[in-house]
Amino acid sequence: MRHTMIKKNSFWLALSLIVMLLSGIVASVVQTAGGTVAIKDMRWETPSGQMISALMYKPDSVTPENKAPVIIVSHGWWNNREMQAGNYVELARRGYVVVTIDMYGHGNSSPLINDQLTLGATGMYDVVKLVAALPYVQADKIGISGHSNGARASNFAVALDNEAETPLIAALLLVDKDPDTRDADGAFTNVYGARDVGVVAAQYDEFFFRSYSAEGAVLTPPREYIGTPNAQSFLNFGVDPAMGEERNAGEFYTEGGATRIVYTPAETHPWGTISMTTIGSQIEFWEEVFSAPAPLAASSQVWQVKEVFTALGLVAFGIFLLTFARALLGTRAFAGLKKEAPAAVAMAGGKGLAWFWGGITVSALFSGYSYVWLSQQPMIQGIAFNYLPTVFTQGAVFFIASWAAINGLFAILVMTVSYFAFGKKNGMNLRESGVLPGWKKFFHGIGLGAVVVIAAFSIVFVLDYFFKTDFRFWTMAVKAFEADKLWIALLYVPFFLVFFIANSVAINAFNRFTLVGKEWANTLVLTIGNSLAVLVLVIAQYTNFASTGYTIDGFSGIFSIWLFPVIVILAVAAVVSRKLYRATSNPYIAGFIVATVVTIMSVSNTLTVTY
Repeated sequence: MRHTMIKKNSFWLALSLIVMLLSGIVASVVQTAGGTVAIKDMRWETPSGQMISALMYKPDSVTPENKAPVIIVSHGWWNNREMQAGNYVELARRGYVVVTIDMYGHGNSSPLINDQLTLGATGMYDVVKLVAALPYVQADKIGISGHSNGARASNFAVALDNEAETPLIAALLLVDKDPDTRDADGAFTNVYGARDVGVVAAQYDEFFFRSYSAEGAVLTPPREYIGTPNAQSFLNFGVDPAMGEERNAGEFYTEGGATRIVYTPAETHPWGTISMTTIGSQIEFWEEVFSAPAPLAASSQVWQVKEVFTALGLVAFGIFLLTFARALLGTRAFAGLKKEAPAAVAMAGGKGLAWFWGGITVSALFSGYSYVWLSQQPMIQGIAFNYLPTVFTQGAVFFIASWAAINGLFAILVMTVSYFAFGKKNGMNLRESGVLPGWKKFFHGIGLGAVVVIAAFSIVFVLDYFFKTDFRFWTMAVKAFEADKLWIALLYVPFFLVFFIANSVAINAFNRFTLVGKEWANTLVLTIGNSLAVLVLVIAQYTNFASTGYTIDGFSGIFSIWLFPVIVILAVAAVVSRKLYRATSNPYIAGFIVATVVTIMSVSNTLTVTY
């Protein structure tokens, strides 16, 4: 039996390594258009005196003798340059030079200075000036496009370009962010001048495309944006809507050689980064205003192949964490940690089941309530959105980490009550269950966890070096990072350790038994229970949004968006902790591994602000 388990683990370990390698190879083939597009990982000292990180995609056909238009693309707040994969893959294979940037404060760029938000248009305009000097780009065909706050950076860039002696930006496409339509006095005006401009206005955008009364009250939901004065003025080149003609979504309008268009896809704000419809709009817009050097139909898109394989790589990364940890138990260094947990037995009596289901219910209710409550606290909001100067320079991570720690402490309270009120009286032994493994076993397990995490991220860095790819799906990513992120991680890992260790102890030492005669049924229930509260919050938010056109009062859209990766992480944590516990009878190993990985994922995929 033991030989079979070792053989099975070796198979899954080998498979995870193969899939991660395959993920890097296929993703590389897609983003280089079969090797015909060169990728350059750039670090520039910008005109603003900051360091900016960018990836440049340069088709082999582009030379100083055969110049091409250049398009600079940007992610939104709390993201990074790789979030624009759909755009840079599709535009580069159509012959454009594409530069995808880490805005200041993101990815591998310099931290954002809290009172210099518009510095160099958060890096966007600094890169415009840098690429304008490249010998192989058409200096009169420089375009910019950003999603969300990346689009706001594009608006900042236009403001700077308007003041420049020689304007550089010829066109821009704003994705999921309102265009600027008024001057300093509130009068309608043509901010963009003779530039070609497009807007993607999602009908279910959590933040933008509403119209407001003079008192600030919301008048219309985003799905009615095209009929608002702002949209109509934009499409009429700054004319007061009362004086302009009524114009429609999805149509190009041209005056004085300049173009305007508004796309209104039926999607949410974050979906714009992974939407075939919106990426198709990108392709169509740039074909209209710049003419692609190698035109292809907007429907001809291959970026999804890259997304599928980076997602498979993400799954394989998770499998590696588990299987490599179990493989290490067969080595001399960590053999002392190997201790198979006794077979799970059925919970005896209805009282035990009541404690089980009651614990899951109470924990889920507390998890959901505490998340919403925390999101409504002014001081927490100030830190989360970096309004208040604190040592926590990554506000979004602070919010999630604080919520996690609160729930970890609550789990410890529930387990304490459960032990003294039920477990101790029914023969629960804290040492045998792994709650008290002894200090030697505890630190030995932490050592194993550290080796696993280092090995896993070493693979990430190797694939980044050779293929310029990472493991990701949509808003969840495991990527290479700069050394400063490790120091930042030290701020937050204690918060995540409290939760994930407590969660692993609760799942394994307090709630491991059979349901309907099967342990997997128990694992399934606990996996669902782990993610239940956040799943309910997300469903409630978007059900309300779909029916009313608005997010739930008092529950901002960003807080539901931050939960998307949490749903998956909490479910995976339950499975990993259970499987690793069965091989070690030690719940702390999995808790440490998951907490450390989640911390690194969090701090390398968000905004960093200095004060």
